[in-house]
Amino acid sequence: MLDVFITSRVRRKIIVIYAKYPDFKTHVRGLAKLIKEDAGNIQRELKRLEKVGFLTSEKQGNTKVYSTNKQFPIFRELQSIVLKSQRTTTQHKRITN
Repeated sequence: MLDVFITSRVRRKIIVIYAKYPDFKTHVRGLAKLIKEDAGNIQRELKRLEKVGFLTSEKQGNTKVYSTNKQFPIFRELQSIVLKSQRTTTQHKRITN
């Protein structure tokens, strides 16, 4: 259901991870391994999400680590949408099986 509103598959996966687990922190390669997507595409989306304020980053040595900006103006609403869409998808799978 979220795919109707967030058309970029990579961006959608990133938003789901960071909204569902707001204390999650990782670097590009760690996230690429987790969501099984190309690191270059992930890096581009992380930069976009940081630019709008959904994510923050900090340097740890030579690595940039991204985390959720819980102060993002619509963070709670976005988190709620993600959690509801996950429940709806799970319920739909149970009904159709």
